[in-house]
Amino acid sequence: MEKERILLVDDEAFYIKVLVELLGSDYQITLAKSGAQALKLLEGEILPDLILLDVLMPGMDGYEICQAIKADARTRDIPVIFLTVKSEVEDEVKGFRCGASDYIVKPFSPPIVKARVATHLALQQSRKALRNSNAQLEQRVQQRTREISRTQDMAIYCMTSLAETRDNETGMHIRRTQHYVRVLAEHLHSHARFSDQLNDEFIELLFKSAPLHDIGKVGVPDRILLKPGKLNPEEWQEMQKHAQYGKEALDNAEREYGASSFLSMAKDIAYCHHERWDGKGYPQALSGDDIPLAARLMALADCYDALISKRVYKPAFSFDDAADIIVKGRGTQFDPDMVDAFVALEAVFVDIARRFADEE
Repeated sequence: MEKERILLVDDEAFYIKVLVELLGSDYQITLAKSGAQALKLLEGEILPDLILLDVLMPGMDGYEICQAIKADARTRDIPVIFLTVKSEVEDEVKGFRCGASDYIVKPFSPPIVKARVATHLALQQSRKALRNSNAQLEQRVQQRTREISRTQDMAIYCMTSLAETRDNETGMHIRRTQHYVRVLAEHLHSHARFSDQLNDEFIELLFKSAPLHDIGKVGVPDRILLKPGKLNPEEWQEMQKHAQYGKEALDNAEREYGASSFLSMAKDIAYCHHERWDGKGYPQALSGDDIPLAARLMALADCYDALISKRVYKPAFSFDDAADIIVKGRGTQFDPDMVDAFVALEAVFVDIARRFADEE
């Protein structure tokens, strides 16, 4: 078993000899005869388990050296025992304020030196073991959290894929719209209008909840959802109910499992992503900033992807034609600043569309 390491910092040959003879058979002793030399040694890869530090040193005194040790994140947890001829209460208080763990007064009592060194090394090993245990526990918690999150993502993906396939859409529509809304949000996070809301947490929730935007389509009859031609007024009115159906499904989940920021954002998206900036959308005819931010982002992303995708009722538009339609909707269908962001990101949208293209 490897011996524990002690750094001895002292400039007096007599005390160095005494301590080396006293502790050398049980521990690995490294010697420094000045503060500068000690701090240089502490820059090395292998750190000591304990530091014995003389208070009265040439150049930097023990208090200054201790403060430097405790100011460095690499060395601050190493216990420091002061070696001193000073035994006044004020001196001890000053040492403890600098971060010292204990005092040994010169001239030494060998049994006391051995006992205190052994005690602080045992405490140090216990602290290391606890830190390692906490780190391992934290890793297991993080791993379990990732597993749970992945399971949730897979469940949401499967559920929303089933909803999308009823509309002759594909799981790739889910992937594309997820990435569209994320790049839009990331582009706008520093914009004065959105910086208060578009933080990392919001954007992550947005990405995870975006697939639920059309979950309410499961409640729309096939004769309407899959109709190849134009819907009549009654059919269109029924089709619009998918926003309400989606909200009700998520309301039920909230009642069953409790409120969460995820469900709250998912409801905003499912219920409001067909609202228009000019107030001519559905189901509530909201306008402007009254439309939830997540829903405004989803509205643009969903519309763009619908335009470039083939549907039973229409062919796919080209990227250029789809972009022209989005730009023409600036200030009417879409939030103007979001359209400006889309224009800046158009090449990124095209790349996402190609990366997650539908299989033929």
